[in-house]
Amino acid sequence: MAAPSQTTATTTHHRVLLPLRVVGRAGVGIDNVDLAAATEHGCLVVNAPTANTVAAAEHGIALLTAMSRNIAQADASLKAGKWQRNKYVGVSLVGKTLAILGFGKVGSEVARRAKGLGMHVIAHDPYASADRAHAIGVELVSMEDALTTADFISLHMPLTPATNKMLNDETFAKMKKGVRIINVARGGVIDEDALVRALDSGIVAQAALDVFTKEPPAPDSKLVLHENVTVTPHLGASTVEAQEGVAIEIAEAVIGALKGELAASAVNAPMVPAEVLSELAPYVVLAEKLGRLAVQLVAGGGGIKSVKVTYASARAPDDLDTRLLRAMITKGLIEPISSVFVNLVNADFTAKQRGVRITEERILLDGSPETPIDYIQVHIAHVESKFPSAISESGEITVEGKVKDGIPHLTKVGSFQVDVSLEGSLILCRQVDQPGMIGAVGSVLGEENVNVSFMSVGRIAPRKHAVMAIGVDEEPKKSTLTKIGEIPAIEEFVFLKL
Repeated sequence: MAAPSQTTATTTHHRVLLPLRVVGRAGVGIDNVDLAAATEHGCLVVNAPTANTVAAAEHGIALLTAMSRNIAQADASLKAGKWQRNKYVGVSLVGKTLAILGFGKVGSEVARRAKGLGMHVIAHDPYASADRAHAIGVELVSMEDALTTADFISLHMPLTPATNKMLNDETFAKMKKGVRIINVARGGVIDEDALVRALDSGIVAQAALDVFTKEPPAPDSKLVLHENVTVTPHLGASTVEAQEGVAIEIAEAVIGALKGELAASAVNAPMVPAEVLSELAPYVVLAEKLGRLAVQLVAGGGGIKSVKVTYASARAPDDLDTRLLRAMITKGLIEPISSVFVNLVNADFTAKQRGVRITEERILLDGSPETPIDYIQVHIAHVESKFPSAISESGEITVEGKVKDGIPHLTKVGSFQVDVSLEGSLILCRQVDQPGMIGAVGSVLGEENVNVSFMSVGRIAPRKHAVMAIGVDEEPKKSTLTKIGEIPAIEEFVFLKL
């Protein structure tokens, strides 16, 4: 009997490769992320800078106290059957000077706790606020003063080219003999060979280290095995509460970033405080919409080289951070005419790469500074427009917008004043200003089942010319737009997708 024939079905799997959009670092340090490459490709890098702050500070204090009283060494000695009370005489913390290098979140928390132990706390950080330090009772000093006067030095800075091996033979030589070092930041900020030499010479009496240049360090590391060194295996954030908090914080940051929300913990995007992000959120939407609208008014879509953005506000220029707004205008200008994904991360890089020069100016208005921005204008110079009425008296394509009740509105096109919500899509018509025009255009849209959300007419003078701005919920068919263009009094029109 013949064997039944077998048919083998083959399935072709098509892999769709999507660009990496977010890298989340469950902690503070991002020295293991290539920030330059991430920025170039528009990949947002977010971290979790707050959830483990207290845990890291507590561990710093734990190492400080354990080192000063030889806790680890005495514990090991007693468990080995020895009773060496005279060998493990410690030093007191009261009245001693603690220098904190890096006065950020963790450094500040360490300072608060050290003050409670009766220590005199000084700090060095070129970016620290003197008011914040004063409020905690900490004196900001120069690096030189910190190194030469401290009895204890606690490190709390990120690993950067500027901080790499910041503590080395030269800096150890400036320290008070018998100084004690605590590091719960990054191992690379200390030249570990130089620290061993400083320990052997007595310049450094003791060190307490939670982090190392190479992790885990070699089993035969002279630094780890040194009798005057207390070590832990990078436990700064290792509390149950901190790990849970970091997991929640980074998950929320990644989810928010994927939704396109502004991330306060973004590492390679404009660093703006959370309260400023909240206040500027509706203006960020307005900025992107104006950019999208402006570029669609350019004939051919390309050739943009010079863009000027004007912000009108009653606030002093120093009180208005426009980096986010500039980034979102760039996003609006570039994405509709290219395949490039633009976000807060790579906006400036992308604009420069494409030869688009974006300048900003600010107009100071009289009035209350409670509202951050009165209006934003986008001007595109030296281009032709598919809707000539968008060309202002200065010869530039000009659009202007405001935020009203939290919603972005288009308020000006060229020299024509309008008022239409920037939601859905937009039809702009220039027509002879005469009765029945609103009804004529509305009838065409109604017949084609296109819902109108807003309609506004701006004119130079009665019975002259006017610009009608019509917000629509659906994209009209080409035949519908053709019918609008065939209305006798309409001289030009354009459909804009927002």
